[in-house]
Amino acid sequence: MVAARRRPRRGPRRARNDPAQYDDLAAEWWPTHGRFAALRWLAEARGRLIPDPPEPGAALLDLACGAGLLSLTLTGRLAGWRHVGVDLSSPALRQAAGHGVAAIQADVRCLPFRDGQFPCVVAGELFEHLEDLDAACAAIARVLAPGGTLVIDTLADTLFCRVALVGLAERLPGGPPPRIHDPRLLVAPDRLARALGACGIEMTVVGGLRPSLVDYARWLARRADSVRMLPTGSTAGVYQAVGTRIETGRDDR
Repeated sequence: MVAARRRPRRGPRRARNDPAQYDDLAAEWWPTHGRFAALRWLAEARGRLIPDPPEPGAALLDLACGAGLLSLTLTGRLAGWRHVGVDLSSPALRQAAGHGVAAIQADVRCLPFRDGQFPCVVAGELFEHLEDLDAACAAIARVLAPGGTLVIDTLADTLFCRVALVGLAERLPGGPPPRIHDPRLLVAPDRLARALGACGIEMTVVGGLRPSLVDYARWLARRADSVRMLPTGSTAGVYQAVGTRIETGRDDR
């Protein structure tokens, strides 16, 4: 008698944008062909916007740090940064700590840091997951030092993004895991700029990103471990931006 073949166990079906999905997929963070492969590609592109540390050991705050993929970019000219990471997922933070990140479990709306503590804050693939954008922007502005830099990449609130980067990309290797994004939370650049501006951060859009098709073909064939994210003039999909915390003078009244 032949035994019945067991079907692989599937995780629970979560609501869109449920943070518990990151716990379900905790083993997928670091494999180069895992479900979070595109987050590795984006982290590498993000590193191009991070400024040099103002001094050795200066603290860089990595919001929604996951398992610490940004640590791959903090080499060379960026090696002097002290990598502080915040996330909600305990399994991800344990992995981040293993990659040299000072990992702290916290909500981006209530950051457990001093005012103006960080000369650089990185918010990669964060804003498109937030139910309360204004509260998060206010918390980021509070901990960002005057004159400090905020590095951003996120998904635009466009029809192209909803169809191509959510609907279709969730079905492609290397694309986001199914249901990880909620299209109603995507953020247009002008809306994000207004929310940050209200908190004293001036935002400048750098441009869009797209994967190298040649690299992606090589990655699919398992002949490459990563895919370059190339700059593009279109901000209809993933876009990058840089914010600067406005330095205010003393009130002499």
